[in-house]
Amino acid sequence: MKIPLLDLQAQFEYLEDDIIDAVVRVVKSTRYIQGPEVESLESAIAEYCGTGYGVGVTSGTDALLVSLMCLDIKHGDRVLTTPYSFFATMGVILRLGAVPVFADIDPVSFNIDPLKMEEILSADTEKTIKAIIPVHLYGQCADMKPIMDIAEKYQIPVVEDAAQAIGAEYPMMAGDGAVTYKKAGSMGIAGCFSFFPSKNLGCVGDGGMVVTQDKAFAEKLVLMRNHGAFPKYYHKMVGGNFRLDPIQAATLTVKLPYLESWHAKRRNNAKTYNSMFAKTRLVSEGKITLPVQVYGEARVGEQEVNLHIYNQYILRVENRDNLLKWLQDNDIGCEIYYPVPLHKQECLGDLCQGVECPEAEKAADLTIALPIYPELTDEMQQYLVDKVVEFYNM
Repeated sequence: MKIPLLDLQAQFEYLEDDIIDAVVRVVKSTRYIQGPEVESLESAIAEYCGTGYGVGVTSGTDALLVSLMCLDIKHGDRVLTTPYSFFATMGVILRLGAVPVFADIDPVSFNIDPLKMEEILSADTEKTIKAIIPVHLYGQCADMKPIMDIAEKYQIPVVEDAAQAIGAEYPMMAGDGAVTYKKAGSMGIAGCFSFFPSKNLGCVGDGGMVVTQDKAFAEKLVLMRNHGAFPKYYHKMVGGNFRLDPIQAATLTVKLPYLESWHAKRRNNAKTYNSMFAKTRLVSEGKITLPVQVYGEARVGEQEVNLHIYNQYILRVENRDNLLKWLQDNDIGCEIYYPVPLHKQECLGDLCQGVECPEAEKAADLTIALPIYPELTDEMQQYLVDKVVEFYNM
């Protein structure tokens, strides 16, 4: 049986007519830059995330970059983030001439550890750290209550890298014990999303979005994404060309109404995997460790809260590299997210020499991602689990 890591064809076939109609509508309109398709999507994403504003941009990477530019992050500034993420999280810092500072991850959630953040910030007596970028990795929010408390204590803005987590929710507890579920991207000054095709909400190319509650910040984002110009040819600041393509916006508008059902199917697939693996000896023997939804189960009324949207389903495993090859040899798609932590990347040279993030390094050595897309069947999952069992029994 052939099982891809992601099957975009299955999703496209279901939505083909609507997507083609949307693309043709844009082409026929001749409004190829900005326009009503982008504005409509911006409003819809902002409403979905519970924020006042959404600003469409070219990619998730540029969402992070333009957010840091709006915060006036410049050469020599330091930005605190996680060492365990896609390169863009660090790349945007370096592109501005700033310096990444890494706080190690929590070994259960794989997200940045607030205790490690506090240690670093308390030692930053000269206040050189100008921004914090937590990443909501694999579809689960970082622990945002302590992160936001720390950020407020040190008066540092938070830019959420929510590229893998649109729709994921976090139980934000108030002082009176009341819990409000906040969407990823709605808690910092900015929330940055990627619409790369592999994401839970993916377009047919590159695309991204920044959401914010801050009107002035949103207005600055709008300027920055269009070379800092308003009106045309009058440049108040130096920005860039970060405009979202209306064809991508139209495609995403078709897909957005299905997003909650896709989240539910991914969660159900995760539960199916967990149940199937639990029936084997692999978990009890320590051969594999299942992913953990760190905030438990939650329902609001009759609706299940999106505590984890499973952009990826990640196992910690023994003998990872050989398991990866075994699965690939058996036509099962799998991937390593990520084999080299950011602080170990060659492009840094000696910039982060001496930095130690042992939990991130362990995760890079031990984790593997299995297929989790909505169209995955129970039969496919059982075949995959059987192949994992076969590998460890050889």
